[in-house]
Amino acid sequence: MKFNRLLSCLAFAAVTAQAAYPERPITVVVPFTPGGSSDITARTISNELSKSLGQAFIIDNKPGANGGIGGKFVANSKPDGYTLFVGSIGVFAINPVLYKDLGYDPKKDYDLLSVAVRTPNALVATANFPANTVAEFIDYLKKNPGKVSFASSGTGSSDHLTAVLFWQKTGTTGIHVPYKGGSAAHLDIIAGNANVSFQNLGSITQHVKGGKMKILAVTSDKRDPTFPNTPTLAESGVQGLEVFSWQAFVAPKGLPKEVTDKLQPALIAAMKHPDVVKKFTEMGFDVVANSPAEFAKFLDAELARWKAVVDGAGIKQSD
Repeated sequence: MKFNRLLSCLAFAAVTAQAAYPERPITVVVPFTPGGSSDITARTISNELSKSLGQAFIIDNKPGANGGIGGKFVANSKPDGYTLFVGSIGVFAINPVLYKDLGYDPKKDYDLLSVAVRTPNALVATANFPANTVAEFIDYLKKNPGKVSFASSGTGSSDHLTAVLFWQKTGTTGIHVPYKGGSAAHLDIIAGNANVSFQNLGSITQHVKGGKMKILAVTSDKRDPTFPNTPTLAESGVQGLEVFSWQAFVAPKGLPKEVTDKLQPALIAAMKHPDVVKKFTEMGFDVVANSPAEFAKFLDAELARWKAVVDGAGIKQSD
């Protein structure tokens, strides 16, 4: 009888623990400054998660080292479901093939939850930049070698590597200026302190529509409905530069099953909520919302792809 009573108590405790999560606010670490794609993704989805899970979601921006500071922090955090991480293609698929002493391994240190959204990069420039088309831009670069500054959200980010590939494909050059996140790069482009950038379309849509930047092309395989009159780079004569940047949710490795069982479906439901999808679509993002297994397979492919790009271009940490 006592043994049976003990088993009943343990079962009750397990059910209670499962039902209890989350008991307190959840922190979502973003490894970049506020206003960039990772930050927008984290805030938009966390707002919906807060409604469905009944707890506050606190966004904690930890910029630096192209997302490495935040990435290392989360890798060393307790895997209890109260620390989540929203990072970019750079954090999960480029940093690992670019930096030797990264401080985290995306495949070993995180529970992969889901790729949330993706968006192509867009070639944008200051509002008064002389070129209005890709052809004019290439001509301007060739006439002004090494004089045009290309802002990026950090060394090894997708916008940095897209710029490098653009130089290679077009026989042009530029000055790479890395920032601690896309929003910082946006501010300097708007202010005219930097000339151009390959920024995530979803993060610069409002700036372009507001006349603060001009858009010359997108890196997708087809025109984006957000800017139907803006050509792709391929349409503009630059082949082999189809690039999508993506944002994903992960957690420190080793989440308890009872936490995963409650968090994972809530996360997917939040991403697919009609209001969330509508908001992302208006900003130029496509919602992905894949499973952990699909995320893992996708990440393997992305790591292989970007390793080939980094090695082939001879890109180093200081570039």
